[in-house]
Amino acid sequence: MESKVENTFKRALAAHKEALDIFARNGSEVLAQISDLIVDCFRNGGCLYLCGNGGSAADSQHIAGELVGRFRRTRQPLPAVALTTDPSVLTCIGNDYRYDDIFARQVEALATAKDVLWAFSTSGTSANILAAVDVARENGAQVIAFTGTPASPLEARADVCLCARTAATNVAQEIHQLAYHIICELIDQHFSQGA
Repeated sequence: MESKVENTFKRALAAHKEALDIFARNGSEVLAQISDLIVDCFRNGGCLYLCGNGGSAADSQHIAGELVGRFRRTRQPLPAVALTTDPSVLTCIGNDYRYDDIFARQVEALATAKDVLWAFSTSGTSANILAAVDVARENGAQVIAFTGTPASPLEARADVCLCARTAATNVAQEIHQLAYHIICELIDQHFSQGA
């Protein structure tokens, strides 16, 4: 008889493998599109802005760190800003306006037509993410979306979307992390010494 640990372990692995199989079948084309969009942004003097809630906020900060610092190769620092990192700005906007405006207000202040907004929402329905995307569009910025649920409002608003195609938030985040590490490597290849 299986223990609770064994059962939980097997179910988690099965869910991850199923999502990974879906990603393996259709992920490379969308990753190429996303990395090309970001590379073009940087080459044209633009900045990459990132936003998400909870674990997706951490993903935003993780990516910004990989790009401003480095992923695996030596290269110049690349302009990436996580809109999740300034508590004074977030709490000011949340208090003076609404929580739904915490990213939109920053996008309104910062993003231009040369820039890209990378928006994370596993549900694809987070109000503060959708508001930021709408403002980015108004400012002429392009939008990358990372979602979990197919055919979401966020996917509909994005120039390019990677959808993990799972309702399980944790599984979507696992696919997102693998995907953005691949994207960081592709960007490294474009900007590293000797490339």
